[in-house]
Amino acid sequence: MTISAPDTTTNAQNRLLPVTSTEPIERLLETASLYLHIPFCHTRCYYCDFNTYAGMLPVREPYVRALLTEIELAGKMAQLADNTLRRSRTIFFGGGTPSLLSVQQMQRLLQACSTAFAVDADAEITLEANPGTLTQEQLAGLRAAGVNRLSMGAQSFDADLLKSLGRIHTPEEITQAVTYARAAGFTSINLDFMFGLPQQTMQQWQETLRQALELRPEHFSLYSLIIEEGTPFYDWTHEGRITPGDEDLCADMYEIADELLHAAGYINYEISNWALPGHHSRHNLTYWQNLPYIGMGAGAYSYFGNRRFSNERDPLTYNKVLKTGRIPEVESEQVEREQEMSETAFLALRTALGLHLPTFEQRFSQPFAQFVGDRLQIVEEAGLLEHEDSWLRLSKRGRLLGNEVFFRLLPEA
Repeated sequence: MTISAPDTTTNAQNRLLPVTSTEPIERLLETASLYLHIPFCHTRCYYCDFNTYAGMLPVREPYVRALLTEIELAGKMAQLADNTLRRSRTIFFGGGTPSLLSVQQMQRLLQACSTAFAVDADAEITLEANPGTLTQEQLAGLRAAGVNRLSMGAQSFDADLLKSLGRIHTPEEITQAVTYARAAGFTSINLDFMFGLPQQTMQQWQETLRQALELRPEHFSLYSLIIEEGTPFYDWTHEGRITPGDEDLCADMYEIADELLHAAGYINYEISNWALPGHHSRHNLTYWQNLPYIGMGAGAYSYFGNRRFSNERDPLTYNKVLKTGRIPEVESEQVEREQEMSETAFLALRTALGLHLPTFEQRFSQPFAQFVGDRLQIVEEAGLLEHEDSWLRLSKRGRLLGNEVFFRLLPEA
């Protein structure tokens, strides 16, 4: 496979700036984005396989104390060679339902992050939230504490579909939550929606998109339902009680969403994510650019120091380990250079920009063409890849068949 292109032009570079970092890769590799997992929920949704727990709300304060200890330990672990604090560009509170924490608890966690890490003054600080758990007073407090981005799991504007998913909020509460957030001063809001749901029609999906666009959030994350083992949906599917949307319908739903959002001014900068200019998720781009991140909390994952490692999943056990002053790490994998190169390539190809070939060569001291050899020849000939200036990216057809490209980038492919 031959991959060569002239240097990126100034005009092309300017067009790309809203969705990529202008910092040198060497500096970005010296940072660490922070992820804090808050595993508590009122109820567990029928499709959810995340590390979440219902009925454990009294554990919140002991859990926050344990998390404060882990933040301190992680900061020391991540210090640079001269013992200066590791820089952090983003903080993301995920779950679970992080909005179930009090404003005061959030303030303590953010202060701990700022003490243990050199958090950028303009860092993106995101809180995941369930629309039914938010009040205007709470949102004003969160905004004052430093949270500057909300990511709300709306999922659908159809009341019956929400109930079928096990969601506890109503369509009206989605609109109310966005209204409260705007009044509290939030200017960066993401809404999550799901398609390919059991008995979901194209009409329902289009109506959800119509109502969502009326709210004009800065960001959309749209996900096709995946039936995961260990969830009620998995059991019900095998029992014949539910039937998820078929692949053709899901593809049609994706394409109509892309058309509607594009017409409304949103950029599809990653396969599942659309944003108004300047409102891409900097934290999620950390993952797609294969940059370092440190996950803290029960079941959190990290990619740091050429290692991928994870924490104890059970919140009670997690709390006990932190009381001893130890990081609750339970699994660890060394990421070898060839694996890092493969993952950097296919994660970048998930984005609309694709893989910047000069940056890849600068990062690994090897041209991408030399690394990949002829492994991508068959998918290139099938029209799944395209070139522009110094970029390699999936074609429109390739975005629907991305896995055909990705697995060929793996070392054993």
